[in-house]
Amino acid sequence: MSRQSLLAGAVEHFAKNGIGDASLRSIAGSIGTSHRMLIYHFGSREGLLAEVVRTVEQQQRDLLAEVLATDLPVEEQNDLFWRRVTEAALIYGPLFFELSAHAMQDRPHTEALKADLINVWLPPVIELCIRAGIPPEEAPAYARLGLAASRGLLFDLLLTGDQVGVDEASALLNRLFSLRAL
Repeated sequence: MSRQSLLAGAVEHFAKNGIGDASLRSIAGSIGTSHRMLIYHFGSREGLLAEVVRTVEQQQRDLLAEVLATDLPVEEQNDLFWRRVTEAALIYGPLFFELSAHAMQDRPHTEALKADLINVWLPPVIELCIRAGIPPEEAPAYARLGLAASRGLLFDLLLTGDQVGVDEASALLNRLFSLRAL
């Protein structure tokens, strides 16, 4: 199996089974390979998990690009993207936050992930802010604020399970951004 097919299998495995304390052997068995192949391609369990998070993050950025390509009003684009992101967060969020903490600690398996957590998200979110009417010179700060607030809300959702409260807070954030754009 290629590295890419192993990674796709691991992403699918975690989508179906959650993260838990899965060992490389159990992950390998689930996706039809050996733990040695996973070690060969990813170095360790943590390296595999970091690549899973990078892959899911890329899927989320691809989703944002798809949503931005629609003719929907910006508010509806935000709502659609938020719904899809929260669905993914309920599956992959615990792994995302765990590995984000590893990246803050400069653990070696998160080197590539660390670069993807903020910087690759800013350009599309800046574009979204500009489309929403935020002045281009202010859009980078709004994008960073929006990204941080959204991740905080996802963290809240994972800890409290309060989907309604988190959705209301996300809608408020969107309204605040819209007011600024006026």
